[in-house]
Amino acid sequence: MTDPLRHLRPHAGLHGASGPDEFGKAAEHAARFFGTPRYILGQTAVVIAWIALNSIALIAHWDPYPFILLNLVFSTQAAYAAPLILLAETRQAEREKAHAEADARHREELAHHHAELIEANTRLTERIDRLTEEIHSKVVPTG
Repeated sequence: MTDPLRHLRPHAGLHGASGPDEFGKAAEHAARFFGTPRYILGQTAVVIAWIALNSIALIAHWDPYPFILLNLVFSTQAAYAAPLILLAETRQAEREKAHAEADARHREELAHHHAELIEANTRLTERIDRLTEEIHSKVVPTG
C-alpha cells in the first residue's frame, strides 16, 4: 500500500509566517487575531473608554481632544499589524500553492492508474468475448 500523504510530505517544512520559531508562531497568531470579532470589540471598548475618560472632568486628561496620543497608538499598532498580516497571508498563500500542486500530482497519478485499470478491464472483456465466441462455436453447431 502506498502512502496516501506522499504528495504532501515534501511540503511538511512549510511553517508559519516567520518560520518555525516561537517568534514566528506568535507573529502568525497575532496576525490571525487582528481580524477576529473579539479583537474588534475589545479595541472598540478601549477607544470608548479612552475617549470617555479623557472627556470627563473628574480625572486628569492625559490625552485631551483631539486625542493625539490615541492616534499615535493606532498608527503604531497599524505599523506592526500590517507587516504581520502580510507575512501571514504570504506564507498561507505559499502553503496553499504547495498543497494545490501536491493535489494536482495526486489527481494525475489517480487518472493514470484509472486509465491503466480501464485498459486492463478492456483487455479482459475482449478476452472473455473471444472465449465466449469460441465456447459458443464448439457447443452450438453452425449450419
